[in-house]
This record gives sequence, C-alpha cells and structure tokens, in this order.
Amino acid sequence: MAKMSLEELRKLRGNVQSELQRRETDGKSIQIIVGMGTCGIAAGAKATLDTFVKILEEKNLAGNTIIRQAGCMGLCTNEPTVEVIVPEMPAVIYGNVDTSVATEIVNTHIIGKKLLDKKIIDRPSIDITK
Repeated sequence: MAKMSLEELRKLRGNVQSELQRRETDGKSIQIIVGMGTCGIAAGAKATLDTFVKILEEKNLAGNTIIRQAGCMGLCTNEPTVEVIVPEMPAVIYGNVDTSVATEIVNTHIIGKKLLDKKIIDRPSIDITK
C-alpha cells in the first residue's frame, strides 16, 4: 500500500466527515425517502437518489435534510417513488421521479414550499388515518 501525503490524508478526512454529517439525523427536519426496492432500482432510483444528494449539497440543504432509502412502497407502476416530508406541509409520495423531477422537488417543494400536484401519487397512510 502506498503512503499518503498529509494533504491526501486531510482530503480523505474531510470526505469522511462530510459523509458522516450527511448520515446524521439529529436536528434535521426535512426527509426524502427514496424507494429502493428491486422495482425502484430497475426504474432508475439510484440515479434519483444520487441527484437528490448532489442538489441538496449544491443548495446547502444537506445539513437540514435526511435522505433515506426504503424498500418497495407498493407502487411499482410509478417507480421510482419518493416520499417527501417537510415541516408544515403534508407528507406526499411522488411517482416517476427521474433526475429532472428530483431537481424540481428540491426547487419547488422543499425550497418553494409548493406541492408538485401532477407528480403526487399517494399520501402516506398515517396522514389518511388522522
């Protein structure tokens, strides 16, 4: 194994710290849950997840947002599916979320506080039973 320079070690430490901070949940109020069951992955959920991570970092929202992976949400015909939970807004599940829709969700739903009505396919059952 090759030796690393001090600068390379500092860069590696920064990357690891950034990754750990992204995984931390304390103090984060926004949640994005990407359906990563077999059907979701086959429909492109990995690219959708990667887009959310990238855009949230670009918009400096990663420190306030939890990005989670879930199994199949039971909405296979609408994959990739993404549940979005933002304080003081209804929790919704968006369907057919490709990379462009993921960008729109961040800009319109999370930043603009407006729902993307044409992409909503469901509301989580906890909202319906209240």
